[in-house]
Order: sequence, then C-alpha cells, then structure tokens
Amino acid sequence: MTTASRTDPPVAAEPMLSGTSQPLGERILIKTFVFVPMLALAGAVPFAWGWGLSWIDVGLGVFFYFLGGFGVTVGFHRYFTHRAFKANRALRIGLAVAGSMAFQGSILTWVADHRRHHSFADAEGDPHSPWAFGTSPAAVAKGLLHAHFGWLFDGHTTNRERFAPDLLADPDMVRVDRQFVGWSTLSLALPALLGGLISWSWWGALTAFFWAGLVRVSVLHHVTWSINSICHMIGSRPFTARDRSTNFWPLAIASMGESWHNLHHADPTCARHGVGRGQLDMSARLIAIFEKFGWAREVRWPTPRRLARIAAR
Repeated sequence: MTTASRTDPPVAAEPMLSGTSQPLGERILIKTFVFVPMLALAGAVPFAWGWGLSWIDVGLGVFFYFLGGFGVTVGFHRYFTHRAFKANRALRIGLAVAGSMAFQGSILTWVADHRRHHSFADAEGDPHSPWAFGTSPAAVAKGLLHAHFGWLFDGHTTNRERFAPDLLADPDMVRVDRQFVGWSTLSLALPALLGGLISWSWWGALTAFFWAGLVRVSVLHHVTWSINSICHMIGSRPFTARDRSTNFWPLAIASMGESWHNLHHADPTCARHGVGRGQLDMSARLIAIFEKFGWAREVRWPTPRRLARIAAR
C-alpha cells in the first residue's frame, strides 16, 4: 500500500451545500412572509365585492408589482446570479434594492439559492426540484408543493461562501443584504402612505396597504414560485437542457419573461429568455433600455449560432 508524499499538497474539502441552521426568528419571519400574504389573497374576492377597491389601489399594486418583479427578474436573477450583462454602480445598487422590496429574501440568500439550483437542477442538491420525491402521482403532488414553497421551510440556508463569494466581497451588496428587513418594510409602507395621501383618507391608506401591499406581495410570490414548480413540470422543451425545465407561455407576462424557462436552463447567461416569435420578455426589453442609456453594457444577447448550439435534437 502506498502512502502520500510529505510534499503532496493537502486536498481541500468541498464546501458544504448548506450553511448554518436558520435561527428560530428567521424561520418564523419566513413563514409569516409566506402565509400572511396568502391569507390576504384568499380574502381578496369577498373583500373587493362592491367596495374597498379603487383605481388608486390597482395603480399602486401594478406599479409595486413590477418594481419588485423587475428587481428580481432583471436584478437578482439575470444580473446578480447569471451575469447576463454588466451594470454601473448606480444601476447595480438600484436593482438590489428593488429586488429586496419583493419579499423573496435578501440578495445574498436569493442568489446563493438560485446558483445552487442551477448547479444541481432536478438532481440531488437542488433546493426546490419538483421531482425530488419520485414520479408516482403522490410523489409528484408532494414534489410540486415542495418546489412551490415547501423548500422554504427545510430549516437550512444555502452556503453563501460557496455560491455567492463575489457578492460577499462587494460592500454595496453586503450593505443592501443587511438592510433587507428595512426595504421589505418600506415595500408595504409606501403603498399605504401613497394611498392615504392620494385619497386623503385613512381608508385609502388601509385599502392600498391591503391591495398594493399584501395582495401584491402574495401574487408575486406565487408567480415566482411557479417558475420553480410548474416550469419544471409542464410545458415545451425546444432547447437541450440537462434537467426538466420547460417553457410555459401562460405565465410569460406575469413573470416578466421568466417562464421561458427551458431556454434559460439551456443557456443560463443569456439576457433574453423569450427568443421565439411572439415570446414576450419584458425583462429583456428593460435590459435593452438600460443598454441604450449606457447603464448596462456587454449584454449577452442570443445569436442564431448560440441558439442553434442548444436547439433540442
């Protein structure tokens, strides 16, 4: 039996996938973020019947939905996670703040989780694969709930040092990460403040808080979670990917282009996900606007050669 030479360099252990156990307070906070907006949405229909909803609420709800939504799709996802383009400092900080107002976790947590997802997509190690429990009807139903939001309660965080070292080295991003609770609180307070000022009433503040705050957060939650669940189960697969990601057109507008998920997994750094005719991708359009203003550069747009390389065979 041979032994290692004294001069052989030590073999570094592979970093763990998970970080430390979540503190009890953080676990309670996550559950609150998930279930309180869900309960608000469940009460939306009877609450709105004939009263309690105005065009002010609708306008504020749409504005803050897309503010947080684009912060996640353009910022957290396409820029910070996959580096589909380069951004100047002002845009980088702005996208980090906007994404933090979506109530989907801090920037370091979100990016680490999503990079881990791509490293182990639909395989062991993926934090939210709907195929984690098998392919029987019961396993698929369990997997769908797990991928949609069940994975948020597993009690562990993804290892940031392994999956997001670049953001940990960025003082601006560390600062925004620490301010997550503040930006999330502002995301609820601003609609209420604006609703009250525009209508000049406490009732207007209350209805704006409900619709443009709680209901808006819940809808955006479920649209984002549907990319993890539905877009790994149902839809078309026109591109070659090593997982079960799909394109699911009914979510294209609500997800701002994220539901063209099969293309994304086939070419994760591509700035445009909806590359086919009629495939709306508002996030890609916003990136193009940033590029024209000079705020974004070196955008990784799809090319015929790039698409031919990943086309399904």
